[in-house]
Amino acid sequence: MIAPTTSSAPSRAALYLRVSTGRQAESDLSIPDQRRQLEAYCAGKGWGVGETYVEPGNTATDDRRPSFQAMIDAAMTKPAAFDVIVVHSFSRFFRDQFQFEFYVRKLAKNGVRLVSITQELGDDPMSTMMRRIMTLFDEYQSRENAKHTLRAMKENARQGFWNGSRPPLGYRVVVAEQRGAKLKKKLEIDPIQAEKIRKIYRLALFGLDGTGPMGFKAICNHLNDQNIRTRDGGRFGLDAIHQILNRPTYKGEHHFNARNHKTKTRRPESEHAICAVPAIVSEAEFQAVQDSLRLRSAQFMHPRFVAPGTLLGGICFCGLCGGAMTLRTGKNGRYRYYTCSTKARIGKEGCTGITVPESKLDDAVADHLERRLLEPQRLEVLLGNVLDRRSEWIDRRRAHVTELRQRSAEAAAKLTRLYSAIEDGLAAAGEEGLKDRMAELAAIRDEARADAERAEAAIEKLGPTLTPERLEMFAQAARERMRAPDGSYRREHLRAVAQRVEVLSTTEIKIMGSRTELLRTLAASGGEESAILRVRSFKPKWRARNDSNVRPSDS
Repeated sequence: MIAPTTSSAPSRAALYLRVSTGRQAESDLSIPDQRRQLEAYCAGKGWGVGETYVEPGNTATDDRRPSFQAMIDAAMTKPAAFDVIVVHSFSRFFRDQFQFEFYVRKLAKNGVRLVSITQELGDDPMSTMMRRIMTLFDEYQSRENAKHTLRAMKENARQGFWNGSRPPLGYRVVVAEQRGAKLKKKLEIDPIQAEKIRKIYRLALFGLDGTGPMGFKAICNHLNDQNIRTRDGGRFGLDAIHQILNRPTYKGEHHFNARNHKTKTRRPESEHAICAVPAIVSEAEFQAVQDSLRLRSAQFMHPRFVAPGTLLGGICFCGLCGGAMTLRTGKNGRYRYYTCSTKARIGKEGCTGITVPESKLDDAVADHLERRLLEPQRLEVLLGNVLDRRSEWIDRRRAHVTELRQRSAEAAAKLTRLYSAIEDGLAAAGEEGLKDRMAELAAIRDEARADAERAEAAIEKLGPTLTPERLEMFAQAARERMRAPDGSYRREHLRAVAQRVEVLSTTEIKIMGSRTELLRTLAASGGEESAILRVRSFKPKWRARNDSNVRPSDS
């Protein structure tokens, strides 16, 4: 329905021009065409054209548009700078029905109308209903377009192509191939910037010269002190370090569609599209950093133990009640003790309690680990079963590889004999069943060969056999890594060897740990692989129960 012309028709008009993408803005076709049509419409109505607001490459699904907000501010002044806003279609103004109605009513309160030159409507109830239906369909179309675009972009990412935006530090975008007029791009490693990423991971894992893992702030300060700058020449910040150390892109897995850009929340893993990119760090290094960060995270360990000052914080427990041993101080911090938290919280009714000086307990645990546990002969006894099972597994896998290789060779030999028979005229290539038999033999040959290669890769990944000599070398390396140059103990290395310490009395303690984790830590100390630290999750309301934390007997 066309609005009737009245003698009080608006005389001042503002033009609003918008395109959705930067590519449309760069082509410089749609905006000039909109301008020409809007000016011709205003001339036909006898309206004077005032300010023109151009929005190049911004979506209409929200109001975060600079030119749009400038236009609204001008329309809401007293008096308004113009009487009518002219758009090509309502979708140029908004593609959200609720927001559209909100701003239309807001403008109407100040005497400003919105007019579409392709959807001219009046002010009667029928026209209002039609306008709402049109804007509702605009919103639906926008959502449908977004859905199909996202689906195409996710598939593009799964095929290993880059969807745009600025690449992460350490990478650069290159043209991989051309499909018609469209250039398909991928990420490749930037040799100069990638070395910064590797350095950050080394600092997070080993620190400076093997002094122990460094936190975000320490890494940030070191990089800035060494005049190592970001890609733009700026200084590193804590947020940049955090993103680098938690971004799976650097291990070769870029997650596309990982976050909702409107709500800033993380999407479920099932909605991510994994784009394979060249890895800057190994998967083992990336996982080791994740586990190390998890060890110091307040989400998985009580906040009082996140700071590196408490050597046994989070793994030390009272042997009488099973409660955690927490740190207490006296004389303004001059004296520090591990004390049963149950007694401190409830009193003697909960537990009679044990209190041990911090330095005494720390030294006793570290001394036992260094002198007793990490002694080669004792390690050989402790890890005997583990090493035997490991050796048996390797032997079985090697025998399986031999069988697979033999099966592949037999299939290949049979296939060769069939080829020879055809060449010698003993069999016809088109003979019934011959083609199927050849395909079957080729499949057996290829499948057995692939299975053998996978099995061999698993053996190589497990690493070399740990002989007593190698075990002694690893034990020595572990002892050296447990102590820092200043003589203090390195918290991460000690906690990787011992996962739980129970204080039974002021003179008796029990140290517990996993043999598998001990073997893994020894291999890491010997340089065979990156250390992978595992810690218990912190649960604020955890209580000791006999079903899951058996208390020691009175004997």
